[in-house]
Amino acid sequence: MSGTGVLADRAIRGMIAGGAIAADPPVTDAQVQPASLDLRLGAVAYRVRASFLAGKGRRVADRIAEFEMHRIDLAGGAVLEKGCVYVVPLMERLALPAGVTAVANAKSSTGRLDLLTRTITDGGVEFDRIGEGYEGPLYAEICPRSFSVLVRAGMRLNQIRFRRGHAALDDAALHALHAEVPLVSGPALIDDGLGFSVDLRPATGDLVGYRAKPHTGLIDLDRIGHYAPADFWEEVRTREGRIILDPGAFYILVSREAVTIPPDHAAEMAPYLAMVGEFRVHYAGFFDPGFGWSGAAGAGSRGVLEVRCHEAPFVLEHGQVVGRLIYERMAERPERLYGAGLASNYQGQGLKLSKHFR
Repeated sequence: MSGTGVLADRAIRGMIAGGAIAADPPVTDAQVQPASLDLRLGAVAYRVRASFLAGKGRRVADRIAEFEMHRIDLAGGAVLEKGCVYVVPLMERLALPAGVTAVANAKSSTGRLDLLTRTITDGGVEFDRIGEGYEGPLYAEICPRSFSVLVRAGMRLNQIRFRRGHAALDDAALHALHAEVPLVSGPALIDDGLGFSVDLRPATGDLVGYRAKPHTGLIDLDRIGHYAPADFWEEVRTREGRIILDPGAFYILVSREAVTIPPDHAAEMAPYLAMVGEFRVHYAGFFDPGFGWSGAAGAGSRGVLEVRCHEAPFVLEHGQVVGRLIYERMAERPERLYGAGLASNYQGQGLKLSKHFR
């Protein structure tokens, strides 16, 4: 059994073989990532009146019965409408061993579509956090915020990462790791994680991001490289090194720094709430071992930022710190790294929309 840290692909396969992770139909090898497991939508979605947590001692199924408006068959595909909340039982279930906890997150492409996806569990009092010893089903709460989407049973919108013990690096350990392996291009801003800033002065041209259009067509999540960006996004351009975020609008921007995740570490983007502003880089995300690693596709990959502005317009300026990465030790090095022999859509990326756009 592997040691303390984030469990790698080999340990995840061991949990599947040992019954700690079970599913119907069985988990496929394609779901196993270097430091996480993709989760699959089940055959039915429940449209509910509001987002909810099960709460201590309560089952999600009982709360669904309390809040359900109608149910939707996902077997042949169905539309999840913008602005609505759905709960979907997932195909996977857990029986976590002692000492192992789990955290879930939306996959990269899910976040870039502003498709708020969180995992809930029986007895859960937090989204996406699952304590040791949990035994029971998993559910995805899905709220499309910018675009209506067509989904089918078996689609993978979120993922789960397993940890044994404490895995996060403190700032001293992060400084030491950066001295050994540069984690960002340029100076490292280390303060409760590795900070990164927004790039609003691109090396060429004046395109700095995209803003979701308010009234668009449907996105079929199975269609890769299919949609014209102009049908769903407005280009955001500036030569001044600043933009004004509009209240309620959703933006895709990019970090100024290129980020590297060494093979024996993983990272998680912490949701970043501006203490002096009206915006939020509002999706957390997993960064797998090998992301931006020089052995895969050069030194570092940019972090794509999913930004939502709140009640008041806000001026965002080049180099402004907007997020942080929490680095974690792997319990062991994965057998495969991000971008190395995997269908990794965002290795070596710059400013990039989700894989659904051509």
